[in-house]
Amino acid sequence: MTSQSSASTRPPDRAFPSGAPDWGIGHYEEVASTFLPAARAVVDAAAIQPQERVLDLGCGTGNAALLAAAFANEVVGVDPAPRLLEVARSRAAAAGDGTTRFLHGRAEELPLGDTEIDVALSVFGVIFAADAGAAAAELSRVLAPHGRIVLAAWLPHGTIFRYISLGQQTIRRAVGAPVSPPPFRWEDQEALTALFAPHGFEVRLTEHSLTYTGESPEAFMDHQARNHPLAVAGTGLLEQAGVMTDLRDQLLEILREGNEDPEAFQATSRYVVVEAHR
Repeated sequence: MTSQSSASTRPPDRAFPSGAPDWGIGHYEEVASTFLPAARAVVDAAAIQPQERVLDLGCGTGNAALLAAAFANEVVGVDPAPRLLEVARSRAAAAGDGTTRFLHGRAEELPLGDTEIDVALSVFGVIFAADAGAAAAELSRVLAPHGRIVLAAWLPHGTIFRYISLGQQTIRRAVGAPVSPPPFRWEDQEALTALFAPHGFEVRLTEHSLTYTGESPEAFMDHQARNHPLAVAGTGLLEQAGVMTDLRDQLLEILREGNEDPEAFQATSRYVVVEAHR
């Protein structure tokens, strides 16, 4: 893999007029359960000890935070979407977890003190940071001297990657978004080393897989369209532009071509678990 020397930042997604989609719209809680196996993989890789303080960055509905709470001394989840934080708090309360905290915040400006955390987790969360360099600096700041980072990042290939990429490209064309620099490559060993080495971290990656399922390609796409924040935000823009019908046909073709279960729907996506140790 090659490094991306100029990609220490990731600009907001200019496909959306506000600069970035609101992850609180739609019903992300109906989608987040798909990512629970990845949350388990991240928590397992972290090998959290009973005395350790844990951050779940981009916690969403709290998958990793709630898993980590079974091992850690203290857990705090941080996310920019207030509604998802409320969902996470409700899940914690239902599980009888009265100690895990959920705070509003961004990766580039964490609401935590210096050296307050021993282990920083992020399951497909920090990869959406608008500024990868600032996020890395903030993680370094809040981590104790011997702290560690464990995060999950998608590999850029496969059926679901093609499906999402086509939707994003179509939105950008529909709203006339300017061409922006490529996003930071959170899945790339060299790029990650360049990002974290200045903060004293060594990085290693392990590859994993995650399976999406549905009753059919059509049912999977409809479920995403109703619930996933990116799909909900994009649908309105695409309908206004008059391109939603054509895009739907193209997206269905991608799902049908990549379907691994002829009796229903299944698609496997690959991702890496990144461990950064000082």
